[in-house]
Amino acid sequence: MRKNFIASVAFLLASSTAVLAQSATDGKVKIGILNDQSGVYADFGGKSSVEAAKMAVEDFGGKVLDVPVEIVDADHQNKADIASNIARQWYDTEQVDAIMELTTSSVALAVQAIGKEKKKIDIVTGAATTDLTGKACSPYGFHWAYDTHALAVGTGGALVKQGGDSWFFLTADYAFGYSLEQQTSDYVKASGGTVVGAVRHPLSSQDFSSFLLQAQSSGAKVIGLANAGLDTSNAIKQAAEFGITQGGQHLAALLFTLAEVHGLGLEAAQGLTLTEGYYWNRDDESRAFAKKFFARTGKMPNMVHTGTYSAVTQYLKVVQKAGTDETEAVAKQLHEMPVDDVFGRGGTVGANGRMIHDMYLLQVKKPSESKEPWDYFNVLATIPGKEAYIDPAKSGCDLVK
Repeated sequence: MRKNFIASVAFLLASSTAVLAQSATDGKVKIGILNDQSGVYADFGGKSSVEAAKMAVEDFGGKVLDVPVEIVDADHQNKADIASNIARQWYDTEQVDAIMELTTSSVALAVQAIGKEKKKIDIVTGAATTDLTGKACSPYGFHWAYDTHALAVGTGGALVKQGGDSWFFLTADYAFGYSLEQQTSDYVKASGGTVVGAVRHPLSSQDFSSFLLQAQSSGAKVIGLANAGLDTSNAIKQAAEFGITQGGQHLAALLFTLAEVHGLGLEAAQGLTLTEGYYWNRDDESRAFAKKFFARTGKMPNMVHTGTYSAVTQYLKVVQKAGTDETEAVAKQLHEMPVDDVFGRGGTVGANGRMIHDMYLLQVKKPSESKEPWDYFNVLATIPGKEAYIDPAKSGCDLVK
């Protein structure tokens, strides 16, 4: 009798363990979208990234492991301390399983460090610095949509090949700007070009006149705008007022997306070369996704929006496959499972957390070339992921050593 009782208890315990292994740890799966919703990067990602995340959940069926999936969001105001406080609250008291988007490199680095400490997942789609998969890498941190190295290879490489072999940088004064300037400088020099100088400006600058005059007087063939969002748009507008491009210098918008081109307008943006990981008018699948996104947001998606959709989708796929939202199991599957969706076709994830996928070299059309609203780009080239991104083994990440 006693043996039968013990065997029954053992069976029940094993059964309970199996059930728990095939379920969410707290009865739900909760994803936080943390980004800039009111500042210089609000169009770059912002509330539209939140909508992209919600689209991903709806397209997945609204549930995973038979429990509901919830999206929460917050505005970090481009401040690492605010982002850190939100991340800690989400992880510690609000049962958020993963934080995503994380526009602004200083924010992404801070939140990834918290995720590493607390053994929680973060997937960055909005920030650019390669430190996320280099010296600041985490076994629970993933970098999804693009990075500064891919931008340098795309836009920087294209302009050097076109004869732009001397550069001056106008750089945002924080981690993202430094990384983009450094990566592009290294690529320019490796290609036989020179860097004649650089100047740094505060985030959310309104007046670029003194910086642009320094760039103009440098005599560099290319002025590299190592900034993003409204900072890039404002720099381009003010450069036109100084007649910089009319004088023969070329502006390189090193991080410029469909959203910023739309805000600037084709008349001002025409001819700019840029690099993105997605273009809505690329093919039928891209157009179908973009039309669904437009119906919700009134705009076509850029690589940050679509990258966020991809990141949420992949997270739900791996939770389903792992049978749990427990961090170690999910991180293992994120590293192993191939990525194949409207954004990351044929994508793979390295041991350092970098999702490797193709990038696209684009040129802004002249107004006369645009055939319909949001038809802004000519696709000049596809940059294979293995060329766009640093080899994980050479990234400087301790995880792959």
